[in-house]
Amino acid sequence: MLGHTFVQLADNIMVGQLGTAELAAVSLGNSFVFIAMSLGIGFSTAITPLVAEADGAGKKKDAKSALKHGLFLCTILGVALFGVVFIAKPLIYSMKQSAEVVNLAIPYLNLVAISLVPLVVFQAFKQFLDGLSQTKYPMYATVIGNIINIILNYLLIFGSFGFPKMGIVGAAIGTLVSRIFMIIYIWILLNKKEKFKSYVTNFNFRIIENKVIKKMISLGFPSALQMFFEVAIFTAAIWLSGVLGKNAQAANQIALNLSSMTFMFGMGLGVAAMIRVGNQKGLKNFTELRRIGQSIFLLTLLLEIVFAILFLVCRNWFPTLYLDVDDVINLSDNTEVIALAAKLLLVAAFFQISDGVQVVVLGALRGLQDVKIPTVITFIAYWVIGFPISFYLGLYTNFKSTGIWIGLLTGLTASGIMLYLRFNYLTKKLINTSKSVLLNK
Repeated sequence: MLGHTFVQLADNIMVGQLGTAELAAVSLGNSFVFIAMSLGIGFSTAITPLVAEADGAGKKKDAKSALKHGLFLCTILGVALFGVVFIAKPLIYSMKQSAEVVNLAIPYLNLVAISLVPLVVFQAFKQFLDGLSQTKYPMYATVIGNIINIILNYLLIFGSFGFPKMGIVGAAIGTLVSRIFMIIYIWILLNKKEKFKSYVTNFNFRIIENKVIKKMISLGFPSALQMFFEVAIFTAAIWLSGVLGKNAQAANQIALNLSSMTFMFGMGLGVAAMIRVGNQKGLKNFTELRRIGQSIFLLTLLLEIVFAILFLVCRNWFPTLYLDVDDVINLSDNTEVIALAAKLLLVAAFFQISDGVQVVVLGALRGLQDVKIPTVITFIAYWVIGFPISFYLGLYTNFKSTGIWIGLLTGLTASGIMLYLRFNYLTKKLINTSKSVLLNK
């Protein structure tokens, strides 16, 4: 999970050396892609609990079916999301963003939008392997993809070793090529490893079962909406920051990228919760299911407190990694961006805890295949509670950028509390029901 964010980290740090306008342009272009990506990644998570439950129950055929139907749906979804981003691209001109930033963002967006297709297809393979508790293989693919991205960024952004100097378009090419490679790598690996070969051979995509498709959509669509509601409010923060100016937007991008890095640790633990809860659901051991879930919640809470302390201590230093502090021409802009980003990281330090806990509880609920009520919870937390606070404090008070992030903190905290109450209620209900069944027998 961290590997996905490293792609943006490499792009941001390298592009930031070109100037604050380029960094803001990458932020604006990625804001469109992030929304689409959230739907694709969110939908693909439907594969993991189905595979984990089948694996726990020893039903290999069901796990293979989940992969086949997941690949079918993810391929269609990836192409559809690319089409939507491409059609929605003209909206960028009517969002009250800096003209300089918009002109830089459009060519970047064109290429990064295409990379949605290989990314969503890769997610289908990743979620399948997660369901089998084989998380290291997608990690290898992601690490190698990041290495390719960094090398291509260096060659194409700055025109090193005789390559053309392409600026932020070079960063987009690096992202696209690395994501295509990740699919090729994971497909070869699955076909070569004996323990996976039976899952990926003799696929017949002409035989698609409506029952499996409906089950996957019933899990995947609400999961996609959950991730969409969260990513969309962070995207709204990017757009609100853009209204405040390119420096506010660049500062927002730095704080958002750093927060995304630590969030991915929570998201990885959320995958662990989804797998282990799914296994115990297959075994119908609900007491152990609850214990495992709560253990992962506690581990996440402790980890996020460490990250919060790190953000508080290093909030003035972290932003300097993204900008050339020795650039005399852009010294004024860079200084302002660093100061703004440090203020945002002060708020981000506290929402690390809420953000990490809520995504792990959400993973546990997906393992229980409970997705509809959590979707309502995330909508209320982010858009009924969080966004109005961000909008008002950001645009109508002196808090400005900091006010936007106070709204994010409020929404995430509300989400964490409500989702935990849901998990607590469901697991107690499952334990009591299973005890009643045993007594009746």
